[in-house]
Amino acid sequence: MKKLPLGISTFSEIIEDNYIYVDKTQTIYKMINHGKTYFLSRPRRFGKLLLVSTLEELFSGNKELFKDLYIYDKWDWNKKHPVIQLDFGNIAHETPERLEFSLEDFVMEIADKFKINLKSRFLNPKFSELIEKLHGKTGEKVVVLIDEYDMPIIDCMKNMEIAKKNRDILSNFYKVLKANDKYLRFIFLTGVSKFSKTSIFSGLNNITDITLNFRYSMICGYSQEELENCFKEYIDEFAKTNSISGENLLSEIKDWYDGYS
Repeated sequence: MKKLPLGISTFSEIIEDNYIYVDKTQTIYKMINHGKTYFLSRPRRFGKLLLVSTLEELFSGNKELFKDLYIYDKWDWNKKHPVIQLDFGNIAHETPERLEFSLEDFVMEIADKFKINLKSRFLNPKFSELIEKLHGKTGEKVVVLIDEYDMPIIDCMKNMEIAKKNRDILSNFYKVLKANDKYLRFIFLTGVSKFSKTSIFSGLNNITDITLNFRYSMICGYSQEELENCFKEYIDEFAKTNSISGENLLSEIKDWYDGYS
């Protein structure tokens, strides 16, 4: 049996180390071909980071990772886009100053990775310069993937002054994306909460919220069909070991997850 991907959210590790991967690339392919800027809200531990990791490998053109998946023979693997993947779980945000410094360090790390020299002194101009120079150096448009965009706000809700200042920093940071639209191929943001477009997302053009869009309801997490098909061997083994029917086990699993869809 393939291994269970417990606690693993890196797409390449799941594929290369023979863990079970539930193929989401058909929905991903549909999303990419129907728009440019997306937002998805889901609870934590619901597969958002794995989705972001999958998008990163796809736009980076790592073809062999997608062998036997839906998208394999439908994607243009000759195009390899520069990817900026930002996980706010790795960004310090206890104070507005630490948030800004940490974002600046992140921008410089991406610049070093692509051997790009940035001349701007401040965060937002540096981010803008990075996007433009990534496009200029590679000849391809840039992909921006942001996971847990709201963490610097949610984690500071006990101190509303810090939360509001963090929100303002993020809002200005995202405005850079709007100003550099001509250099961008795709933007994808995830978070736990949903803030109005008039606040933190005011700097983004026509962002498509797919949180409650039925067309993308299965872009992460598992459907009943996926559960029964992809994890059948484990379900059968557990049912046999614990002297319970497969039908009753599936019913208990559904009760355990309390109706999440």
